[in-house]
Amino acid sequence: MERLRRAGAVAVVLAAGTAGMAATVAAQQAPTKPAKKATSAPPAAAQGDAKNTWVKLCEKMPLGTMYINGKAETRYGLYCLTQHERIDGATGRSVVTAAIRQMEGESKQFFLVLVPLGVLLKPGMRAALYPKDLWEKVQKNEQVDESRLKGLKLDYTLCHGGGCTAEAETTPELINDLKTFGGMVVFAVNSQGEALAFPVAFTGFEKAYAGNPADPQQYAAGRQALKQIIAQRQQELAEQQKKQAPPAQGAPPPAAAKK
Repeated sequence: MERLRRAGAVAVVLAAGTAGMAATVAAQQAPTKPAKKATSAPPAAAQGDAKNTWVKLCEKMPLGTMYINGKAETRYGLYCLTQHERIDGATGRSVVTAAIRQMEGESKQFFLVLVPLGVLLKPGMRAALYPKDLWEKVQKNEQVDESRLKGLKLDYTLCHGGGCTAEAETTPELINDLKTFGGMVVFAVNSQGEALAFPVAFTGFEKAYAGNPADPQQYAAGRQALKQIIAQRQQELAEQQKKQAPPAQGAPPPAAAKK
């Protein structure tokens, strides 16, 4: 029960996501439609992932109540997420988030992946990890040797307003894979039984994981800049659509100017 409660708290942090630098998100391409079949090659949305970054976010979260000399005191622990979030630059919505969760006082770490709502939980979540040379090939839509891919199974733990989270216990082997492989493609199944593919690049993971947490003020400033970029994009898109829209059928011609 305690693990589920903590998972819910961390899920809220995951749902909030991170933009890293605003320029990073501005450079991202809009994601393509997910593949309907589970294939080894990710969709073209992976092409912009090399520019994306990972970031470490830490904050104190309540772990429970303890009594000292008969007085109740809330016990806090440091929760850190080294995470990568892929954001749809057109809508500002999170497409996929992956993170390593570290909890103060716990010996185990967990690898979390958050995908949008609407997935079937029973099939679970799978991921295919690509060595760097193969990851570069799939960016160019080239065929790869599937025997060199490494599989990873994740179990769903919680669904909330921000999406559905699946996790796997983090092992030293997995940490090394995140440092040395090029990226992964996460596969989930939607309610129609179709496989959805979510590419995640590992570029920047090792530096973020080993480094210090991001500065909260800089992070907040980057988040605000991101909102402004997306709002400006949406406004420009709306103006373009308005200009390109054909006149309504049956509309009366403009009145002639009086002489």
